[in-house]
Amino acid sequence: MTPQDFINAISPAARTSAATTKIPASFTVAEGALESGWGSTGLATEAMNLFGIKADPSWHGPTWSMQTREFLNGQWVMVPALWRKYSDWLGSIGDHAQFLLTNPRYAPAFAYASGATFAQAIAAAGYATDPQYAAKIISIIKTHNLSTLDS
Repeated sequence: MTPQDFINAISPAARTSAATTKIPASFTVAEGALESGWGSTGLATEAMNLFGIKADPSWHGPTWSMQTREFLNGQWVMVPALWRKYSDWLGSIGDHAQFLLTNPRYAPAFAYASGATFAQAIAAAGYATDPQYAAKIISIIKTHNLSTLDS
């Protein structure tokens, strides 16, 4: 899937979600691209899971099993894991949106309507351990002119 194919595929769901959650569609598309390798990971292609959400005990929907790399007992190892499986992109995007909406530490991000400022706010709230996380999302937004999705 090319970047443009990916954008075309998930933009409608990102915009639908943005209408009710106020999470900028540009942010959702860019983060989905970053997390799923533009939809090329097995998790995205097989489970429509854009954000790497595992199936913890609270999940009662379908699952998909895949090996993942974890740091355990001081070393990197491959272990099997269950991941949430969705029937469409909106399911994945909606589930991720609920995570952001229900965690109080991300509440300040909802003061921002642009994907770039939203990305900076959730990164500042400790969303990712990668210090370049917001910059990577912002670069995707700018490179692919995703801010047009927010209008």
